[in-house]
Amino acid sequence: MELRDSVVIVTGASSGIGEYTARRLADEGAKLVLAARNADKLEKLAAELPESVAIATDMMDSSAIERMVAQTIDEFGRVDVLMNNAGQGMRCPVADIKLEDIRYLLELNVVAQVAAMQQVIPHMRRQGGGMILNISSMLSTMNMPKLAGYACTKHALNNISRSARQELAADNIRVCLFLPRITGTDFGMNTRGSDQYDSRKGAPGMSVDPVEDVADAIVAQIRSEEEEVRRSY
Repeated sequence: MELRDSVVIVTGASSGIGEYTARRLADEGAKLVLAARNADKLEKLAAELPESVAIATDMMDSSAIERMVAQTIDEFGRVDVLMNNAGQGMRCPVADIKLEDIRYLLELNVVAQVAAMQQVIPHMRRQGGGMILNISSMLSTMNMPKLAGYACTKHALNNISRSARQELAADNIRVCLFLPRITGTDFGMNTRGSDQYDSRKGAPGMSVDPVEDVADAIVAQIRSEEEEVRRSY
C-alpha cells in the first residue's frame, strides 16, 4: 500500500501505540483521522500532525463510531485503512473477575471493533478496496494466570478477523492482525480487575518492546499488507 495520501483512521490515538503509530503514519504522508475519548489530547496531537483531524469518539457507543466514519468520508471522501486499536486490559484471577468488567471488555475489545469494521466496509467496497488492521495481542496465543479475561477478548478478535479476511477477499479488502507483546506504554496502569501493573517494566521472562519499534512494525505491515505480524517472545 502507498501510504502517502492514504486516509487512515486510528482509534485509541490519544496515547500509547495509537499515538506513536499516528505520528509515524504522518511522517509517511498519510491523512489521519484520530479517534479516542480524550478530545483535548486528540486536538493537541492533530495540531502537531499535518492533514489530520481529531474526532472524539467513545468506542462503546455505536452511534459515535458511525459518526466518526461519516465525518471521515465528509472530510476526505474515502477511507483506505482502519486501524482498530482502542481497547483495555484486565489482570485478575478468573475466580475474582467481576462480570461487569468482562462484559465491558468484550464490548470494547470485540463488539466495538466489529462495529467499526461494519461502518468502513461499505465505503471500502464502493471505492474498490481497503485495509482493516485489528490490533490483537500475543497474550491471545498463550495461557497465563490473571490474564484470561483480557486474552479471551483478543482471541475472539483473532477469529473474527480471520473469518472476515476470507469473506472480504473478493472485495479487495485486506483484514490483517498485529499481535504485539508487552509494549512500553502506560497500558498496564489502566487495566480492569484486581491487579494493575507497570507494563513499561515488563513481566518475568518477557522483555518489553519500545513503543517506537511497535509503531514502526505496524507501519511496515500496513505498507506490506502482510496478513498477520507477531512480536514473538
